[in-house]
Amino acid sequence: MAGPFGHGMRDLWPLEAGAIYLNHGTVGVTPNEVMAAQWAIKLRIEAHPARFMLRDLKPELRAAADRVAALLGGRGEDYVFTDNATTGINAVLRSADLGPGDEVLVTDHTYGAVANAARHACNRAGATLITARIPFPISDNAAAIAGLESAVSERTRIAVLDHVTSETGIVLPLRRMVAICHAAGARVLVDGAHAPGTLDLDIPGCGADWYAANLHKWLFAPRGCGILWAAESMQQDLHPAVISWRLGEGFTAEFDWTGTRDPSPFLSLPAALDFLASFGTEAVRAYNHGLAVDAAAMLGDRFGGPQGAPPAMISAMALAPLPENLAAGTEEAKALRDHLLYTHNIEVPIIAWSGRLWARLAAQVYCQMSDFEALADAVEGWAAEHERH
Repeated sequence: MAGPFGHGMRDLWPLEAGAIYLNHGTVGVTPNEVMAAQWAIKLRIEAHPARFMLRDLKPELRAAADRVAALLGGRGEDYVFTDNATTGINAVLRSADLGPGDEVLVTDHTYGAVANAARHACNRAGATLITARIPFPISDNAAAIAGLESAVSERTRIAVLDHVTSETGIVLPLRRMVAICHAAGARVLVDGAHAPGTLDLDIPGCGADWYAANLHKWLFAPRGCGILWAAESMQQDLHPAVISWRLGEGFTAEFDWTGTRDPSPFLSLPAALDFLASFGTEAVRAYNHGLAVDAAAMLGDRFGGPQGAPPAMISAMALAPLPENLAAGTEEAKALRDHLLYTHNIEVPIIAWSGRLWARLAAQVYCQMSDFEALADAVEGWAAEHERH
């Protein structure tokens, strides 16, 4: 891997000394520089709280939204801030006009919290939740498209599609999948939690109706910074999950004020984007992609078994097969994950899927191949003691 990346970057994050952190995708890690910017914003707020929250906040939020649009495409007025992607998805589903006979489509790779939100919306409306099956391991885009086509119908009102699947790290062919849903008459809500910062992303260009994402994962914003983009035609009837003072005043007004909360994660976004730009956004993406692909291949060679997805369908996360002789249930996955953390200080998700255990490898610029080799060594030791019976 070329460039300045690897363990020489660790001092830029507050990571515990000696920890091998291979799980940036779950809740992110905030750089020291960005945390300092956030603290400065908190001090500005507390210096004159009512003035800031009631007068200064809105224009500063809109300026931060313009920075989002400059990076992710479109107009700032089509973006609002949320605490996370799940919050934005809930807003869309709770605003949806569903009824008996309608269907909401998810996939078997949909993030569990999002699947719950879709199930709740269906239960309240008397609608039906449909789950499309996308094969894993996956070989190509055609397999994902075929899984969607077999499940979407003229009754589908909303399709909830991942851009990058959370557990399995697959980059789905989003534009093609959106087109299939629109051809069937369905609106499309995208869970893009892992896309900003890992993909060359043009959100309006994806063609979806709504797009929710996290910025506290791969864009280095402080935790609790997400966005919701909505096509202009979808904004009139879209409301935040928490209704507050600005009801009826329009899309940005309603979402910009949902009650008293800490806006510093949103207002710190410009500092996070400056931090990312200082290393080169494309260089960071390329390093993380290459490291994830190479690390998954290394574990695959070590333990045997297929890759979770081909390199073209991977961003900064990849599922790598673990020894086939390990029992492959959720309890076994949890036991191995805890062993890796508490015995070896290695944090990595262990997934039970398709009859075996997998490690979801998240590559970030403070990681290097020796981290993944340490993981392989630790798993090999565990496997020697815990063969499948």
